[in-house]
Amino acid sequence: RLVMGTSMGGMHSWMWGEIHPDFMDALLPLASLPTQISGRNRAWRRIIIDVIRHDPAWNGGDYKTQPPGLRTAAEMLWFMSSNPVLRQKEAATLAKTDEALNQFVADYLRTGDANDVLYAVEAAHDYDPGPALEKIRAPLLAINSADDLINPPELGILEREIKRVLNGRAVTIPLSDQTRSHGTHTLAKLWKAELLELLKRSAH
Repeated sequence: RLVMGTSMGGMHSWMWGEIHPDFMDALLPLASLPTQISGRNRAWRRIIIDVIRHDPAWNGGDYKTQPPGLRTAAEMLWFMSSNPVLRQKEAATLAKTDEALNQFVADYLRTGDANDVLYAVEAAHDYDPGPALEKIRAPLLAINSADDLINPPELGILEREIKRVLNGRAVTIPLSDQTRSHGTHTLAKLWKAELLELLKRSAH
């Protein structure tokens, strides 16, 4: 009935629409763009990859304890994971910013794993649905948020490429006190109405 996904799952939704165009009745990719990983989106991933792979303690992935580079990776994830307005509200002073960052990193290091992080940021290395968007036939609704640093609307990529999708439509959720940057994709109350409309539009 519906193929949907958030972030990397959103990337899968674009690819499923191209590779298996008759498999689903509708597609809902969230927090993703129908183009290869490039620009700042590539750069922040590359920083994480380099800081771990160039860390001698990583030892080619065969480590007994987490390499120190994982801390820098966690800091980069914190940096990219929320909009600057919310960060400023949560951490309005130097001391509060350090406290918030330190807490995030400490929590992350309790369960985070360097190889898992590498897999996550490298997995999209060959992602590129751009050349075959015209193959998508099912109604597709792409939803991003205006405060997403990973998929910023200022690039205009989604608005440009959605025109190549036969039954495609794109929605950008405006910045508000309810949005959470890239994490907005998990707040269904912000896009539930759009989903219901998509299901109605694609019903047989």
